[in-house]
Amino acid sequence: MILYHGSYLDIPTPDLTHSRANVDFGRGFYTTPIYEQAVKWCEKFKRRGKDGIVSRYRFDERAYQELEALIFDSYSEDWLDFILSCRTGNDSSNYDIVVGGVANDKVFNTVELYFDHLIDKAEALRRLRYEKPNLQICFRTQKALDEYLHYEGSEKL
Repeated sequence: MILYHGSYLDIPTPDLTHSRANVDFGRGFYTTPIYEQAVKWCEKFKRRGKDGIVSRYRFDERAYQELEALIFDSYSEDWLDFILSCRTGNDSSNYDIVVGGVANDKVFNTVELYFDHLIDKAEALRRLRYEKPNLQICFRTQKALDEYLHYEGSEKL
């Protein structure tokens, strides 16, 4: 499978040193099989006057059988709970890879309303039910990156 990462840098050797904590699936290197999603991730850098660069990787899907992987097929109660634990710094899981929907603008707004206790979980899930997930794959361990993600090149947008 081909995966993409949108940034302002070409990233031939991904590492976890530069990753941020308290994001959707916790500290990790985020990729997507959706090229347009990676391009969208570049937009925030381009708005700041930086380059937008999409790096391309070949992903060895044996990782799903050989590593600890958590896969969310939809926006669900489990997905919402996991996002909440990661964004609040309360995730203590040991997953190597987490796969699931991106909290895009509309989804992010619903998630924020839930996190701020302005809507309850049932209402958040009702709103998310009709959203089509934009898939992200988060590599949370260096082993997962080094052994299963192989750089193929990049392009400047």
